[in-house]
Parts: sequence; structure tokens; C-alpha cells
Amino acid sequence: MLICNVPGYNRRMTSLLYQTDSYLKEFSATITSVDVDTRAVVLDQSAFYPGGGGQPCDVGSLIVAGVTFPVEKVKKQGDDVLHFLGGTSPMPAPGAATGTLDWVRRHQLMRTHTALHILCGTVFRDYGAKVTGGDMDPLKGRMDFEFETMRGELVRDIETAVNTEVQKGREIRVKILPREEAFQIPDLIRTKINLLPEGILQVRTVEIVGLDLQADGGTHVMNTSEVGKIKVTDYKSKGAINKRIYIEVE
Repeated sequence: MLICNVPGYNRRMTSLLYQTDSYLKEFSATITSVDVDTRAVVLDQSAFYPGGGGQPCDVGSLIVAGVTFPVEKVKKQGDDVLHFLGGTSPMPAPGAATGTLDWVRRHQLMRTHTALHILCGTVFRDYGAKVTGGDMDPLKGRMDFEFETMRGELVRDIETAVNTEVQKGREIRVKILPREEAFQIPDLIRTKINLLPEGILQVRTVEIVGLDLQADGGTHVMNTSEVGKIKVTDYKSKGAINKRIYIEVE
């Protein structure tokens, strides 16, 4: 049962605040629709990352008319971002709201995501290997590469190289470009499969200056020095030309 009755509201997509400001911890918004059955609300704008590209969704809270609702899950559905509310309080009516992220968790994910980009950029630069998959949780993640062989000495070399990039304090820049302009960038897609649908007209790029530049929709820190030490904890063969590297961020 979806309710959408904000006076004078014209339906449009949720504005994704995290795309241009990953450090936004609290924000004001308007609840534009409410689904009582699933306890989900749609906001006109949101700083909550809805998950995707291996990065989990954000959690936090939403305050409406003095009542605090836990935001337990966030999911993108078409042009909307659905915020699933926990607790036992009756669902709020459409109107003004204030969202607050679980910042500790979000910042850990930002550090982890950037660490994986450092890993990806270093491996691509030094070995030309593309990414075949990846996943992350706060302060740990894994990435799969097109390697025929992998051994302990190689992994130790990679760990040393990625931490050198952390220590260089490389700036991280985010841009949103027209699709045609973005795809003129060499090696923009570092994954084995291009995951960008044809209908995407704008492409968000994340650049670790001097190391890596690729299409990405997730949240990142502003400088590699903010990541912390990257530790390679394990590696495995997942196929003839598919090798997995596990990392933790300290």
C-alpha cells in the first residue's frame, strides 16, 4: 500500500546527495511517499548509500515529527531510494524529515572502498590484470583479478605497493560526466564486464590522482592517507584465470 500525497509535489527521482558529498552525515529531506506494508519511505533527497558495486547500504536514523525511526536498510528501486524503517512506532506521514547516518560504519566503508580502488589501480598498473569481482564489509573486503598464477611473494609485493600509495597521500576526486565524455577516458571500466547499462546518461568517476581513474558509484575518502594500513590477509585461486585477494584496513 503506497501512499504519496505531499501537497504540490511533482514526482521526480531521489536526489543522491552522497554522490557529490561522501562526508555528509546529516541532512534534511521531505518524505514523498510511504509504504505502510513494507515500512518503507521515499525521500526527495538522501545521503544514505543504497548499496551496489560490492558496497553495502548505509544504516542510521530518520527523525519525523519528533519520532526517531531506525533506518535498517536502504535500496534503490528505479528512480527512488527506499528507506526501510525499524521500530514499532506507526509509520510517519509524508512531510519534513531529518536523516542521520551511522557515521562510524559509513566512514569505515569509505576507507575500505578506497583501499580496494588502491588495490585495483596498483594491480592494473603493475600487472595489467582486470577485476572480475569484489565485495566488502566495514574494514575488510576482497577483490578478484584476472591472474593465471598467484603466489605468496607476489601477494607480499602487492601489499607493499598498495601501502606505498596510501603513504603518498594521493588526492581523490569525484566527477559526474556525460556518458559520451566519460567513455573517452582510456580504461575507464576496470572490471572484466562493463556493468554500466546503456540507459545511463551520466557517469560518475572516481580518480585517485596519479594512480587510478574509473567509473564508480560508491563513497570514498578524500585522500589515500585517510585509508590507514592495508593488510593482505589471504589469497585463493577461484579458477584458471581468477585469483582472489582478501584485505583488511587497520
